[in-house]
Amino acid sequence: MENSRKVKDKRYEDKHKEERKAKCMVWGTSVPREKAEEINEFLKRCGYTKVQLIEAGYKALLDDAAEHDLSLGKLMDGYDDFFGFEEVDKKKTE
Repeated sequence: MENSRKVKDKRYEDKHKEERKAKCMVWGTSVPREKAEEINEFLKRCGYTKVQLIEAGYKALLDDAAEHDLSLGKLMDGYDDFFGFEEVDKKKTE
């Protein structure tokens, strides 16, 4: 029984591999153990997921970048009325 379940799981994973790769991305990264344990404890205590941590961190970095880059800040706030002297670098916002 154990073997047949393993075989079925493997077939399923092989069949849906491309679909999973197109849908999600895995970042193979390392964090010092002490910091990782601290983060995990915080997430567990407060009921957050690692995905929420990444999304919130990304938003915070975007906000920080927008404070230093007027064009990016205006794009993030939904402004489309740039003055002629304000160059908008689309690569920075993507």
